Amino acid sequence: MKPQVPRIGVAGFLHESNTFLGVPTTYHHFTAASLTRGPALLHRWTNTHHELGGFLDALTAANADIIPLLATFAVPSGTITAEAYERIASELLDDLRAALPLDGLLLALHGATVSAEHPDADGELLRRIRDLVGPDLPIVTTLDLHANVSPRMIALANATVAYRTNPHLDQRDRGREAATLLLRTLSGEIRPVQALETPPMLVQISRQHTASPPAADLYAAIPEVLAWPGILSASITMGFYYADVEEMGAACFAVADNDPALARRAALHLSQHAWSLRHALTGSLPTPAEAVSQAIAANASPNPRGPIVLMDVGDNVGAGSPADSTILFAEILRQNARNSLVILYDPAAVQACLAAGPGATVRLNVGGPPVPIEGAVRTLSDGRFVEPQIRHGGWGDYDQGLTAVVETADAHTIVLTSRRMAPLSLEQLISLGIHPEWKSILIAKGVVAPRAAYEPIAAEILLVDTPGVTSDNPNHFTYHRRRP
Repeated sequence: MKPQVPRIGVAGFLHESNTFLGVPTTYHHFTAASLTRGPALLHRWTNTHHELGGFLDALTAANADIIPLLATFAVPSGTITAEAYERIASELLDDLRAALPLDGLLLALHGATVSAEHPDADGELLRRIRDLVGPDLPIVTTLDLHANVSPRMIALANATVAYRTNPHLDQRDRGREAATLLLRTLSGEIRPVQALETPPMLVQISRQHTASPPAADLYAAIPEVLAWPGILSASITMGFYYADVEEMGAACFAVADNDPALARRAALHLSQHAWSLRHALTGSLPTPAEAVSQAIAANASPNPRGPIVLMDVGDNVGAGSPADSTILFAEILRQNARNSLVILYDPAAVQACLAAGPGATVRLNVGGPPVPIEGAVRTLSDGRFVEPQIRHGGWGDYDQGLTAVVETADAHTIVLTSRRMAPLSLEQLISLGIHPEWKSILIAKGVVAPRAAYEPIAAEILLVDTPGVTSDNPNHFTYHRRRP
């Protein structure tokens, strides 16, 4: 007999691990971003736009007994050290063990998490959880759209739900969906089973904007499959090709109500649809010189409609890049453009600005390769800001560390940060007293994720083929583990 008030555990361990980065991700990177346990988890994630917020929404509405365990994430970066992974996994399992018995578990994972000892770190965590709780406890997980999905991840969960938008604006909805599936399972209404198909393909990151073709065509298959009688959920993940792991690549999976054959047919249908679009899901981008030239020409028109946003694909912070590339900024200077803005991770330059003080003129070499600048220190900030709108990542609270703003005689604005921060929110600039809509050229270190923030003010967004550890072209990387 099912309990009237189910005890449901809530946990999360999310990290997008770029294995081509030489700098590892440590435990400190998680605590610096967000690591909460017990009641602190509820305080951090209630009413947020994250899937954890979605979990809590649905469970609260159902009057479930919410048991908060551990939830953490770090800014995308290199492979997680063995020590960090073991510590976080052990803390989560300790909290889970102390909370038993439970009636169900909701677990927010990324799906592209890699530790030094466990390439399939998400699958390994699920294995440890399943070993602890046994085969009968219903577990429902959520995954990022960029997950590299392993068969083990699907086999060890009762149901799996992935984001369907990029930028990721549906995280809260997917969290609600996952929690609803778990609640329906506990009530005896459904018996979820799932199936996975992994077509031998990946989706180039420059083709991953789900609001426009070809990615929009790819995801059009999901509502079609969701309309099939007996299908409970359906997902496509585009993979994360900056991780050299066996399961790297696209994945299609479906959840059916007590019908494994139906789940298999649905997953296969999604996989065949993805395969039919494989040629459209690749392409090429303009070079830095070409993109800056286009931006200058657009700004020279009689009635410019706003800033041109140049996406620095090779220094995509949301995929783990160093956030310090000056390739595009140097090209802007070379072509004598004016009134641009770039955000660079450069703690040493921040300290130099702090020492000089507001209003002082500084001469600095910033970023990498270093570019010399001369300008006035306009602002010093603690780097904290809040984004109340729905934005990629669903974090809400941000901290880019001590931050300095330098402005040159040519009206170039250089924002220098002490922590890497993906450009997911215009509050990153507005909180510093900057009006981004007044700039001619904005450099955003991302690909698709910044669109939700930058599209409202941009006259045009150009993706640029810049070099780096997040290059658009998978052929720039040497793989040893990936499946054929």
